[in-house]
Amino acid sequence: MKLAGIHHVSAITADADKNHDFYTRILGMRLVKKSVNQDNPSSYHLFYADAVGTPGTDMTYFDIPNAGRTYPGVSSISNTSFRVKNEQALHFWKSRFEKFNVPHDSIIERFGRKTLYFEDFEGARLMIVVDNGAGIPYGEAWVREEISADNAIVGLGPVKLTVRKLAPTEKVLTEILGFELAGSYPSEVLDMPDIQVYTTGKGGPGGEVHIETRTDLPMERPGRGSVHHVAFRIPSMEDYPKWEERLRENGFTTSGLVDRYYFKAIYFREPNGILFELSTDEPGFDTDEQMDSLGERLALPPFLEMRRVEIEAKLRPLSINK
Repeated sequence: MKLAGIHHVSAITADADKNHDFYTRILGMRLVKKSVNQDNPSSYHLFYADAVGTPGTDMTYFDIPNAGRTYPGVSSISNTSFRVKNEQALHFWKSRFEKFNVPHDSIIERFGRKTLYFEDFEGARLMIVVDNGAGIPYGEAWVREEISADNAIVGLGPVKLTVRKLAPTEKVLTEILGFELAGSYPSEVLDMPDIQVYTTGKGGPGGEVHIETRTDLPMERPGRGSVHHVAFRIPSMEDYPKWEERLRENGFTTSGLVDRYYFKAIYFREPNGILFELSTDEPGFDTDEQMDSLGERLALPPFLEMRRVEIEAKLRPLSINK
């Protein structure tokens, strides 16, 4: 069994309207699913991805209107990145961020790649990463009036984990999940260890986890803009129950096999307390909507459909139809 890379990253927003505006209008991603938190259907769950909702391109947000600020620290997913095809695209994004007053840093090299750190309106820690296409394939660009196929975001890149102790998380990645150590690069914080890079699947940015060791930070207090969990791809439906078996055999308490309708999932926490998910590529976001109209209506899994009137009545209106 081998994981195929990053499946999705799920985070928290306190303002779904502004969140939608940022990820669709400014970042040019497609809203492929407007749904609800299946564990709490009184709140929205928004899914942004490439043109067709390809696994590995998907950034999702739980809408929690009263979420407080995030206090960064360890035991966290401290950065989420997005892939672009070349350095020219990176300069396009730097100019675009300047145009829309998006907080960002200078372009610098991390792990041999050009990168651009930026933040959304809630302080979510994000990055654009140049991917030369040698590893996990690109998604399908969602072309917008101001964003060409050459400049578009074409998938998720590395996620960065910040921990106090490297060894326990490293052991889970390598011995349980099958990642391999790919190298390291210097920390941006003085006197901290190098950041370690682990890879899975066909490799490249779409299959990487970067682990930052920080002995100077408290535990993160999550809030708006923080990441809830990262999911890794199970490419074969046949392997899905086998992963659950492997985790339990190695002493992990899991969620069990959870059917999210658009994919099947298994949740567990690694020893530093970060929530991991393993998710299947199938069946996909076009299970209950036509591809050309993804995200245009409230989508509910079958077990919630019978409660549609009740659920819609309790949800606050959103101005995100298109």
